[in-house]
Amino acid sequence: MVGLFAGIGGLELGLATHGWESELLCEIDIGAQAVLAARFPGVELHADVTRLRSLPAGVDLVAAGFPCQDLSQAGRTAGITGARSGLVDEVFRLVKRKRGPRWLLIENVPFMLQLGGGAAMRHITSALEELGYTWAYRVVDARAFGLPQRRQRVLMLASRTEDPRPVLFGTDAGAHTVGDPAHDPCGFYWTEGTRGLGWAVNAVPTLKGGSGLGIASPPAVRLPSGELVTPGITDCERLQGFERDWTAPALEVAGVRRGHRWKLVGNAVSVRMASWIAGRLADPADDAFPDGEAHTRRAWPQAAWGRDGEVYRVPVSTWPVHAPYEDLRWFLDEVNLLSARATAGFLRRTAMGTLRFPPGFIEDVENHLDRMGGFPREAA
Repeated sequence: MVGLFAGIGGLELGLATHGWESELLCEIDIGAQAVLAARFPGVELHADVTRLRSLPAGVDLVAAGFPCQDLSQAGRTAGITGARSGLVDEVFRLVKRKRGPRWLLIENVPFMLQLGGGAAMRHITSALEELGYTWAYRVVDARAFGLPQRRQRVLMLASRTEDPRPVLFGTDAGAHTVGDPAHDPCGFYWTEGTRGLGWAVNAVPTLKGGSGLGIASPPAVRLPSGELVTPGITDCERLQGFERDWTAPALEVAGVRRGHRWKLVGNAVSVRMASWIAGRLADPADDAFPDGEAHTRRAWPQAAWGRDGEVYRVPVSTWPVHAPYEDLRWFLDEVNLLSARATAGFLRRTAMGTLRFPPGFIEDVENHLDRMGGFPREAA
């Protein structure tokens, strides 16, 4: 396989659990390059996909978690033609040759399904069909694989010679309740408070990459005791399915700040999500799957497949399996108490907004602030 826009190797590491061997990796971020060099020793590493002339002969799979900054709600939402996300066209350039890879695996954020009225998806699927691919995609939640992070991603699989539908649609376990807010830890974003929280029961909301200046943006967790804590970087590495300190090699590069590790983790692909699709690729043949029905609406559905200009909506959930679920508390080994300044700022924003909160939540936040010494003078 080849990994384009490889980041810190989440797709590649997950695929390796079922025998896929990386022959070439491409990643422009110098911190991520250091991680790849350390974690995938001996694998050829390229920095710039636009300067990559061709793929190695005999490659069976190309994985591409192309940049999502122009597609994300949290980003600039410039669209598929944005300077970063438009790089997906480099993937199509590299697989264009007559004897291209058997499989193409693309990963990105669900917001791409609605951005520009679906323009991003029309661009990608049209390009695939021009190259002779049948494609399928499904929005998948990392919690389905036991990780307590509510992280939804689009997994798109395409092939000129194989049918991607049994791989993506052959299993469906249905949505699952994983906790009780009255008794389990709950994750939320303390940087919000007027429009949304990203509230998640017995999970953290989607981990973010932090600011462009390398300032970390971890979520907070309300523990059953009422304390508010923030997970550390090694906790978040594990919440993505990596080993503790997977991104530590990035700090060996001159000029890379410690906060850059948060960006690398927040932009990564969940290892268990990649491992699931690798297992499906290994043996999907015996699983029945729904054919779907013709989709004619402008908005793209949660799961679909298509070829020759036709799109078919498929009724599957974001939970293809129910793997044994791991309690969020098992991932909180390096926590810090949410500071008084952060807590006070969050309470101020909630007072200005109209959000409704779970019973007892605001009281827990106020009590936590009291334990932390109350409102800082400049916030009073």
